[in-house]
Amino acid sequence: MSAIARSIAAAAALFLAGAVAYVSSTRAKVSNATPRTEAAVASTPSPQAPSDSKRSAFIPPPLNAMPKDDFGKMVRLGEQIFEDPAHHASAYVGNDLRCSNCHLDAGRLANSAPMWGAYVSYPAYRSKNGHVNTFEERLQGCFRFSMNGKAPPLGDKVLVALESYSYWMSRGARVDPDIAGRGYPKLDKPPMPADYKRGQQVYDENCALCHGAHGTGRQANDGSPGFPALWGPDSFNWGAGMGSFENAAAFIRANMPLGLAGSLSVQDAWDVATFMDSQERPQDPRFTGSVAETRQRFHNSSNSAYGTVVNGHLLGSDSITSGGHPRATETSSRP
Repeated sequence: MSAIARSIAAAAALFLAGAVAYVSSTRAKVSNATPRTEAAVASTPSPQAPSDSKRSAFIPPPLNAMPKDDFGKMVRLGEQIFEDPAHHASAYVGNDLRCSNCHLDAGRLANSAPMWGAYVSYPAYRSKNGHVNTFEERLQGCFRFSMNGKAPPLGDKVLVALESYSYWMSRGARVDPDIAGRGYPKLDKPPMPADYKRGQQVYDENCALCHGAHGTGRQANDGSPGFPALWGPDSFNWGAGMGSFENAAAFIRANMPLGLAGSLSVQDAWDVATFMDSQERPQDPRFTGSVAETRQRFHNSSNSAYGTVVNGHLLGSDSITSGGHPRATETSSRP
């Protein structure tokens, strides 16, 4: 078999395995057709050991242990919103992303920003908005930036359900912002400066099969979202945390490609994060009317490409207005 044939066969196998795992897992959770057991959850491998790997990550309760009372109904709604916000929280979302795209395994997986790790870490000060945030406020930010929508008002049923789900998962975990498995594992700086062109090659070889050659994602056969858009009008907007090279590289290294977590090198993760986050996407909702001023106020960091020139294009200058749009197509272009 030629090298090209072997590459095609390997890529096809990876896509099919990833697609089956993703779609099967998502639909099983939403329908609760196959509740997981404690043993199954306990055996789920952490994709990359946390920096303090001697500590074991917390194990949340199995989904089939949800209470059967009225509180349990709210917990279940929270899980459903988490897995399909476009259906269960449509008034507040502006893209086809799911919470579980960035918080894998329905927000349960250690080192993939699990919700049980976030719940026990708030209230907390956030430099992003300059004050102490409650957990509900933190959820509001996800809708505004990652979901490219609008923040549900405090006390809204959507926020109550998501908080109930997160609280239920975290019961038994200690209150500790440094709890093992929270967030994404801190990633070392790459041996060489991150590079757009190398990142494009990593993307084409490892990511495009699932997320599309132009980063617009792929739909399942029934038309529902399959793999999320990584840039373009149907992705997270410029204000989202995943728009940071550092955050994206840490997530990618620990969790991607799907089913092959940890297979990319540290250099690969930084390179492909740089490539992904150097593409146009919806405007930052904090946009002041000036790309330069918006960068100065909200993106003045080496971790953000917003307001910089990539391949002759000023990023942020051609962004669609934040807050929602028709679904993108596979014809989107790269800068």
